[in-house]
Amino acid sequence: MKLAFVGGTGPEGLGLAMRFAHAGHEVAIGSRSHERGEEGAAKVREAVPAATVSGGDNAEVVGDADVVFLTFPYSGQQPTLEALGAALDGKIVCNVVAPLEFQQGIGAVALNVPGKSALQEAMEQLPNARCVSAFQNMSAEKLMELDHPIECDVLVCGKDAEAKQVVIDLANQIDGVRGVDAGGASQSRYVEMITSLLINLNRKHKTQTSIKVVGI
Repeated sequence: MKLAFVGGTGPEGLGLAMRFAHAGHEVAIGSRSHERGEEGAAKVREAVPAATVSGGDNAEVVGDADVVFLTFPYSGQQPTLEALGAALDGKIVCNVVAPLEFQQGIGAVALNVPGKSALQEAMEQLPNARCVSAFQNMSAEKLMELDHPIECDVLVCGKDAEAKQVVIDLANQIDGVRGVDAGGASQSRYVEMITSLLINLNRKHKTQTSIKVVGI
């Protein structure tokens, strides 16, 4: 498959791109500028020399992608999706966005989202795309450690069952990871909020945490 990463020059986008390139997929790194997208692609190529990788601006990389990952801060979601618009029609769009902010003396704080979740807001902006959410709770640092498995579950939310299964199957291709169907789009709110908890645990215990669901 060809996987495009919108806003893919940040740690989470690059980490996911490296893992999927390592699994044999073609990846494309997007950014607000063509040059930064190319720089991101070079980093993936350095980590996975045999990979098929390209870079460009966000609009360039989504055109022929099978799955598009949104890997930018929440503040960029509304303007980025407005700019891409119909270019995402019919595509599987995986929202990796976690709405949060950092407050002095507190750490990461989950934001109250008017649409209840970043996924639900994306679905409103992209009515013709096949939107799901996943991967918000994964450590970017661990994603980039390609020689080590990541023992965690990836919770996938959305109403499009086929699109969810595609993303679950992709998650299962990362060594140690299990993709789990976590229900409809409304459940994404709770998965997104876990991200701030994990960040604060990481800071407190000086580690990189993840989540795993038992009993399934």
